[in-house]
Amino acid sequence: MFDKLATVETQYDELMTRLGTAEVQSDATEYRKSAKTLSDLEPLVQKFREFKSVQKDFEGAQELVNGNDAEMREMAREELKELEGRRETILQELKLLLIPKDPNDEKNVILEIRAGTGGDEAALFAAELFRMYSRYCENRGWRIEVMSNSDSPAGGLKEVIANISGRGVYSRLKYESGVHRVQRVPATEAAGRIHTSTATVAVLPEAEDVDIQIHEKDLRIDTFCSSGPGGQSVNTTYSAVRLTHIPTGVVVSQQDEKSQIKNRAKAMKVLRARLYEMELRKQQDAIAKDRKSQVGTGERSEKIRTYNFPQSRITDHRINFTTHQLANVMEGDLVELIDQVISYFNSEKLKEATATN
Repeated sequence: MFDKLATVETQYDELMTRLGTAEVQSDATEYRKSAKTLSDLEPLVQKFREFKSVQKDFEGAQELVNGNDAEMREMAREELKELEGRRETILQELKLLLIPKDPNDEKNVILEIRAGTGGDEAALFAAELFRMYSRYCENRGWRIEVMSNSDSPAGGLKEVIANISGRGVYSRLKYESGVHRVQRVPATEAAGRIHTSTATVAVLPEAEDVDIQIHEKDLRIDTFCSSGPGGQSVNTTYSAVRLTHIPTGVVVSQQDEKSQIKNRAKAMKVLRARLYEMELRKQQDAIAKDRKSQVGTGERSEKIRTYNFPQSRITDHRINFTTHQLANVMEGDLVELIDQVISYFNSEKLKEATATN
């Protein structure tokens, strides 16, 4: 591990020198590429240098412990305890930084929320989940744009698809995919019985043309009249678009815009994201076919989280974490919950990396 860290440090120093040369500074593309690589390496290199500094102090304290001065030996023993703790903490941080970074972490995402079992109550819960994620996005300064939605007659949402853009969106939301379960007394329940309903959440990394190539011959494009309340274009022009990807059978419809061109562009964005996720799932399943499926690989058959309103409790079943801050979470305060999940899966990745080394 330390040989690898030393190699990375050398690479970092060489890049730092290269960025100062006229050759790189005159080439905008090369400069951006080198600056990006330097930025990616910097946290690891800084942590490695911190480790080396603490290790040097640790070795110095060890020498004093073995010296002849009794007073200095006692002081050195105390310092040694503190330095040993710091050294172990930094070492664990270094191991986490060495875990290969998910190439999708900086991507924007397509968020899809659908009402599951539970009828009207499920649709209401789907709407509340969307509001929760919208608030979280606002708190982080991310932009969220609704691409399509389907309202439930009794209120709530049957389905909503939104594009979320900002720094590190996928890295924060990728483990939110799965079945979310709610337990509460519906407003229409006269007897006060607790009902259980579900909604599904899908977080798809937004795919660019370079990620997924979609050929025209593989697409069937249908246009139809938009349906919905109000608007001169509704039911009068063929502005709505339905894309069918023939090889996979994936179908995407879009009708929110009055322009057929805009609807097609939005539908293509969703289609790319879904096809990209399918490819990721194939790759991950091939790698992990003998291991338990991990959330984030597209597996959504089991509930990942329960929102229990009577007890103001949220439980994430994947990591056995429970918090009683349900009201705050539903208002978009997801930081602790998401941090706990990310920490757990990073630890699992670290175990896997350690086992294969």
